[in-house]
Amino acid sequence: MPVSTIIYDLGIRGYKAGVALAAATGNAKARKWLEGRRSWRTVLEQHLSDAGPIVWVHAASLGEFEQGRPVLEALRQQYPHCKILLTFFSPSGYEVRKDYPGADYVCYLPLDTPRNAKDFIRIVKPALAIFIKYEFWYHMLTRLYREKVPVLLISGIFRPGQPFFKSYGGMFRKLLQQFSYIFVQNRESMSLLDQIDVRHAAIAGDTRFDRVWALQEEERSLPGIGEFINDRQAIIAGSTWETDEALLAAWWKKQQDKDGPCLIIAPHEIDAAHISKLLELFPEAIRYTEWVKTAEKQAGRVLLIDNVGMLSVLYRYAAVTYVGGGFGKDGIHNILEPATYGKPVLFGPVFHKYPEAAGLITAGGGISIHDLGTFDTQMGKLLQDEAIRLQTGAKAKEYVAENKGATSKILQYIQEKRFLTRL
Repeated sequence: MPVSTIIYDLGIRGYKAGVALAAATGNAKARKWLEGRRSWRTVLEQHLSDAGPIVWVHAASLGEFEQGRPVLEALRQQYPHCKILLTFFSPSGYEVRKDYPGADYVCYLPLDTPRNAKDFIRIVKPALAIFIKYEFWYHMLTRLYREKVPVLLISGIFRPGQPFFKSYGGMFRKLLQQFSYIFVQNRESMSLLDQIDVRHAAIAGDTRFDRVWALQEEERSLPGIGEFINDRQAIIAGSTWETDEALLAAWWKKQQDKDGPCLIIAPHEIDAAHISKLLELFPEAIRYTEWVKTAEKQAGRVLLIDNVGMLSVLYRYAAVTYVGGGFGKDGIHNILEPATYGKPVLFGPVFHKYPEAAGLITAGGGISIHDLGTFDTQMGKLLQDEAIRLQTGAKAKEYVAENKGATSKILQYIQEKRFLTRL
């Protein structure tokens, strides 16, 4: 066995040990990660016996699922004779989408060991496997290649710092050669693949543009939100972390006009401890779950969204939006969801991993802020000047419209190769 594979396997075992330790010390996500993978062979065999042709779609977490969702739903419509298996690596994806009706079965991906990969592919027998954006699991991909299962990577994004482009990355470069085809988001990714002689690839774009464009075409509303806003300008801050919330709180304290805009915050984490911290920052805030079930609703200026699944529709109600994560090491969350509704989008300075952020800024629909001062300046400008606000929002929506279409390119390839029509 190559040394690189031994090191990889040791890393996988170390990761599992770390999760087990975290679960033992009370980490809820780690506990769900472990519990969700127990008896997975038995469960899969029960659900997938005599299932017929299966398309296996894998997403790391919720964001990647939403990215690949347009392709999944297009496959569902075009190939109704096929069953769809959706797997997640992270509890944050599985827990939200475990009842997703667009898939026939949703489960966790087993840990990437040789035995797990062999058994998983034997049970599932996928006719086609689709990985979204990343998640390059060595044993799973190698087993798929050995079994001659076509495998696609969609909405792929590559950066120079990844192992594929390092001197020690031969093992991972080999994995890329095992994909049937790779659809990337941009020219930079394509250029990097060219440098390592990966030629079975094409620029299709980012399928998230298709997903968010479909959102703004849906006629959906949320209970109580319009009533809370009550004809005021609404600032909607989504997927916020503590640094974002501290900035928002510092700015909000300066807003003395009781008849001015309202603020709606949908934090990234909604556990009791985090909601308590938010209530300390915003003492006047009302929790959404309490607001929506109260018959005689009190007037309020700050609303905390303390449940999941609302944000993609919530942005529809905004005058101006703020997307969190841009002050953390991992970077911003989904800025395309507010952009598709034609809303100005503000976000923090850490966005280098997200080409859509740079694109949205260049298009004139996105604004990166660096501190309280720049936030105050930009927010004041957008709230006080309707022409600027509407123009910025229109440019955001135009940017989304100009970049949709990746799903149709991927579906065309699947049709041409007849991966599923021959079954």
